[in-house]
Amino acid sequence: QVQVVESGGGSVQAGGSLRLSCAASGSISRPYAAGWYRQAPGKQRELVATITSSGNVNYQDAVKGRFTLSRDNAQNTVYLQMNNLKPGDTAIYYCNVFIRDTLYWGQGTQVTVSS
Repeated sequence: QVQVVESGGGSVQAGGSLRLSCAASGSISRPYAAGWYRQAPGKQRELVATITSSGNVNYQDAVKGRFTLSRDNAQNTVYLQMNNLKPGDTAIYYCNVFIRDTLYWGQGTQVTVSS
């Protein structure tokens, strides 16, 4: 079994920065693919950024140039550095990891950006 825990959310003003962390624990098989998603009130969950097991990173167009996904394999942690945040980035951010053909989700962390 694998546990996924997100952290680092909070409230910031527009233009500010946050760094989210996604820590996986349990029966880990490295390297693994992971992704960050977000869900704003009244909207469907959407992809923000993903990283493959080989390290290829992809971003949603709306966050390109502002968000950076990185991974620390030794710590089993994936990070999402978010700069120049906008009110439209307000959402619950979820992380998932894909290990041995199973997708595991965290509980989410709230990000609120005020204008």
